Formats: sequence, C-alpha cells, structure tokens
Amino acid sequence: MTTMRAVRAHKRGGPEQLVYENAPRPVPAAGEVLVSVHAASVTNGELAWDATWTDSFDGSGSDRTPIVPSHEVSGVVAELGPGVTGLSVEDEVYGLIPFTRDGAAAEYVAVPADVLAAKPSRLGHGDAAAVPLAALTAWQALVGKASLASGRHVLVHGGAGGVGSFAVQIAAALGARVTATASARNRDVVSGLGADRVVDYAGERFEDLVDGADVVLDTVGGETLTRSWPVLRPGGTLVSIVQPPDPEDAAARGARGVFFVVEPDRPGLEAITALIDDGRLTPVVDRVVPLSATRGAYEALESAHPRGKIVIRVVEDDGDGVTG
Repeated sequence: MTTMRAVRAHKRGGPEQLVYENAPRPVPAAGEVLVSVHAASVTNGELAWDATWTDSFDGSGSDRTPIVPSHEVSGVVAELGPGVTGLSVEDEVYGLIPFTRDGAAAEYVAVPADVLAAKPSRLGHGDAAAVPLAALTAWQALVGKASLASGRHVLVHGGAGGVGSFAVQIAAALGARVTATASARNRDVVSGLGADRVVDYAGERFEDLVDGADVVLDTVGGETLTRSWPVLRPGGTLVSIVQPPDPEDAAARGARGVFFVVEPDRPGLEAITALIDDGRLTPVVDRVVPLSATRGAYEALESAHPRGKIVIRVVEDDGDGVTG
C-alpha cells in the first residue's frame, strides 16, 4: 500500500483549506516508527501556528504544504524505521507529534520513536488521543515550570477546557488545593474533576474570591492574565500558555511570570499514563467525529468552547470511553 486517506491543506489558512483526500503513505526514516492511527484529536489555534505550515516555530523556515494537521495520536505501531529499539510492531502507543511535522489526521503517520509511550491500558484509543498535548501542557506547566507541591493553592483558568480539565486533575492528584474558573454550566463537571472551588467567570470576579494563590495557570490570556496578578502571593508563579506575562507586572507583585510552549516528552507522558492507570486522571472528551469530518471539528473549535477535547476516530475498532 503506497497511499492512504488523510486530511490535508494545500495552502495556508483555516478549516476551509482542509480536504479529505488520498495522500502518499509515509515511510519511517531512521529513528521513526510508522503508526497506524486509530484516533487523533484537534487543538484550538493549531491552524494559526507557524510551525503547522513550516519547518520552524517562527515561520522563517521552508513551507511544508500540503500539511496534515492534528498532533495528538493514539494507534498501533505498523512499521519500524532503521535503528529503532524498545518498540515492536503491533505495540499500542500514543504521543505528541512535534509541531513542525505532519500530524495524525490520516490513516498513518511517521513519528519519532522517542516521543511515543505505551498507551494507557485503561483507555481506548479514542480517549487516549485526547491526552498527549493537553495533559503534557498541564504537567509541564504545573510540575516543570511551577514546581507545584502538596498543600499549595493553584488557580486554573478555563477548568473545563482541554488543558484546564487536565490541570485541575493533576493539581488535585499532587495534593494541591484547586480553584478553577469555568462557566456556570460546567461547574459540576469541574468540581467532579477535583476542584475545591469553581468560580463562574461570567457572573463572578475571581480576583474578589481568590487570594494568596501559589500558582496561577492561565489558559485564556488577555485581560484574564492581567487580572490574575493580584491573586498571587508574593513569590508565586503565573504560568501562561497563551502569551508572555508582562515582566513589570511580575516585578510589581514580587512574583514570577512564565510563558512556554509544550514539547513532546516521553517521561512526562509516562508519568501521566501512571496517573491514568491509577484512576486519578481521566480525559474529558466533548465529541468524537470520523476522519472525514475533521474540517468540521476545527470549525467547532473556532465557534464554540468545547468541554474537553474533540477526537477524530480513524479506526472504528474499539470504544471511545474509559475501559476498566
């Protein structure tokens, strides 16, 4: 087989550029594996990133069109490239694909072997595909950047979103006290994820209700980020995944501001897998769509606020819910 079905964009733009079509099946290079994709998931803003369209993060590199989107994958190893060890054909794996490569909205994808981890045994591929980018972002923010520890207080903005839903659960699993912002309709959902307090961002001002937080995780940016400084204790940390925090605001509060972009991270993913298989971390999936409906999934990200992740089903051979 030299071809496959895939979703591709032949020129830069939004969801309107995505086409479901035949495409060449990739061949794994040295250090890579070919994954038979069972499920993938989509990320808000992905089609606006320079890395989606070029081979560099700042857009200065070469154009990569036609591109395949979606960088979270769960599937089965179909072929090993030269020099790959530690993985075998038919292994069930999942991972975050580097952003400057083609993604997983296709029947097959070639992935560096060192970014893949064994799929959580407790999850089907549909739920596993909802994990890598969002959970690794939350893990790297809370553990890597903020050194969150038991007994600390964390405020998570957007507690019902893809990253926020994992951040609430990870913080609770680490023994932190968790406050989260969310819409009123998602209050019970976010409480169920482990938040000690949920603030309705539309009807309440979080800065009037939160004080002395050790960590703020900002998944919203803009005014929400600016309003977050007063809730931090001196010496606290504000981590944003949206925009760089203002150094002057950080200095005025005697706090630390951090901006970062998530990276593929097998050890982090293995730690997340352990939490999932222990029953302490569960992905939140808003909906599941077939590969042919990928364009609609990206349109939904632009027009609504999904509760958790939108998953693309590529192979209909297992359930999408938690198993076990």
